[in-house]
Amino acid sequence: MAIGYLQIQARTAQDAIPLGGAQIRVLDDEGNTLYRLVTDESGETQAVALETLDRGFSQSPGFQGEPYANYGVTVEAEGFEPATITEIPIFDGETAVLPVALLPLEQNQEQGENEKTEVGTPAVVSAQDRDQEGTAQTERVLRQVVLPDPITVHLGAPDAYAANVQVPFLDYVKNVASSEIYPTWPEASLKANIYAIMTFALNRVYTEWYPSRGYDFDITNSTAYDQYYVPGHPVYSSISDAVEEVYGEYVRRQGQRAPYFTSFCNGSTVACQGMSQWGTVSLANQGYTPLQILRYYYPGDIGIDRTNIVAGGLSSYPGTPLRRGSTGLDVQTIQSYLNRIRRNYPAIPAITDSAGNFGESTKAAVETFQRIFNLSPDGIVGRATWYKLSSVYTAVTRLAELDSEGTDLGIGTVPPSSVLRQGARGQDVVTLQYLLNVVSRYYNQVPAPAQDGIFGSKTGQSVEAFQRQMGLTADGIVGPRTWQALYDVYLGIGENVPMPGPAEDDVTYTVRAGDSLWLIAQRYGTTVEAIKQANGLTGDALQIGQVLRIPVPARPYVEYIVQAGDSLWLIAQRYGTTVEAIKQANGLVGNELQIGQKLRIPVPG
Repeated sequence: MAIGYLQIQARTAQDAIPLGGAQIRVLDDEGNTLYRLVTDESGETQAVALETLDRGFSQSPGFQGEPYANYGVTVEAEGFEPATITEIPIFDGETAVLPVALLPLEQNQEQGENEKTEVGTPAVVSAQDRDQEGTAQTERVLRQVVLPDPITVHLGAPDAYAANVQVPFLDYVKNVASSEIYPTWPEASLKANIYAIMTFALNRVYTEWYPSRGYDFDITNSTAYDQYYVPGHPVYSSISDAVEEVYGEYVRRQGQRAPYFTSFCNGSTVACQGMSQWGTVSLANQGYTPLQILRYYYPGDIGIDRTNIVAGGLSSYPGTPLRRGSTGLDVQTIQSYLNRIRRNYPAIPAITDSAGNFGESTKAAVETFQRIFNLSPDGIVGRATWYKLSSVYTAVTRLAELDSEGTDLGIGTVPPSSVLRQGARGQDVVTLQYLLNVVSRYYNQVPAPAQDGIFGSKTGQSVEAFQRQMGLTADGIVGPRTWQALYDVYLGIGENVPMPGPAEDDVTYTVRAGDSLWLIAQRYGTTVEAIKQANGLTGDALQIGQVLRIPVPARPYVEYIVQAGDSLWLIAQRYGTTVEAIKQANGLVGNELQIGQKLRIPVPG
């Protein structure tokens, strides 16, 4: 009997928070428990072996039946709604990584409804006609080809009453490829299909196919119009590896900027003008390369181009992989991302290399990050790793920002008494938009509106999506029931989500005459051992001019620019802190300040 593998990842808040200690059961197709597992601090289980069919069956278009075995999973975590996932296809020799995004219980809610998901059959066996319409040329286009991060997917046909979800583009491509085809196909076949899938989506974004027609999404998951995206679908190891190798590359014709409209169908039960998915298997077995396969179905002058530009992310890929020995600002950027992410994922080791230098500790941190997020653990930051780092960093820092904003707004526990609708303005609208932003981090079907204090159409769409999620009348009007539901969800998040414990912010310090590790540790409120560990020091000796990374115990702080007439005492009184706390947060020895100097001001609570 052939063997495949299954690994489960339990997380929440768009991968920002791993759920360790979640109780997992792996079930056969009759509901019998095969394994009982518990997630680790990164929210992962080990991969377990499961019986399945020989991979040869999934490489033959004439095979009648399912060339894989189906399994189920249940997930329970304290403070979260339980989840059940069924019809999970397991293939011979493949590791299926199943992402499970759990929803926090509402305030005072003891047990939530069981979130049920059915993964189901890959699209390649579907007999549904594909009537994909599109063009590579249109008057309404973007200036350049960009990676949409995230991409907004409509979970149904264009005019169907269905939710939109926002998905990191890398995760989207892996999901679609895993939902469309079999992971056991030859590598050239997999890559040809991935090129077509990625290019199809980039064409939709570049030509603004749906927004130009009045829709509020980039693409649908209907195979009649676009390509198959299944929320919560497992990603297979061979597909994941292939996507990472070609991520950011796309098909275009010579002399044209636009991504080519790479329509496709299975080529067995459904015929079309574009690429045959099953046909790629035959061509790959004949020795065709991915580009040769694509030219077999599309015009002969097509080639492979790439883009490093990302829309919606923090920064675009620098264009060259970062690896051990690399130096510069890009290295410092990924080091800062990793240092922040490791607060939420403590399995990532501390980076002790100097800022901007990609040494052994940076490589170790990258490898651990890659293992946690289902990337090839080679310790090299290529396109796929760069954009996943950016995506996870955005998720974890946005949560921290929202927590700080909630403190500033003084949300409290009692909802406002106002009734809000489009056109409203003011503080209650700011509160509403803040709550919707928090909710959107956990419910990806609720879009995050701008926090501008104006109840416009985007805020209305977010309200309606939340109301649908909560089973309320989706009228876009925020009355007592909607306010209460928002507060119940918001306060439930505060009660149930395991936020990261005390963290550390790394600051740099240049050793001066008379310094010692003990003095520096006292100045920054840390310990000698913490400084030694952060810098890979084995002894206590220091050299003047030596640059140290100082792990400072994290506390809420604001940035302040010194003005004329300021003193440490005046600034401390203004922010309700102490002179010593400000000096400690900034490594100050004396009381002198300079106009324009930037200070970190620790604030109470």
